[in-house]
Amino acid sequence: MATAKKERPVIVCTEHRGVFFGYATDTKGPEIELKRARMAIAFGTTRGVMELAETGPTRNSKISARADIEVRKVSAVFEVTPAAAKAWEAA
Repeated sequence: MATAKKERPVIVCTEHRGVFFGYATDTKGPEIELKRARMAIAFGTTRGVMELAETGPTRNSKISARADIEVRKVSAVFEVTPAAAKAWEAA
């Protein structure tokens, strides 16, 4: 019997400088499916992309609406802390 993979919050960066937060079950390979994804249009951080993974977007960040998406040409995947995921959801 196959076990279902658990969704987890991640930030995915692309070769084209896209920064996306969402929920993924598989983050291996050059394409990743994200559920309830949001794009960081402007970071608004003082410590870069990794701050988005550690504490989430700031009030100076510009965050898109949600959509289920397939991200292509993945260059990095960051694990997101529970506090950061909560901030992304509230943005």
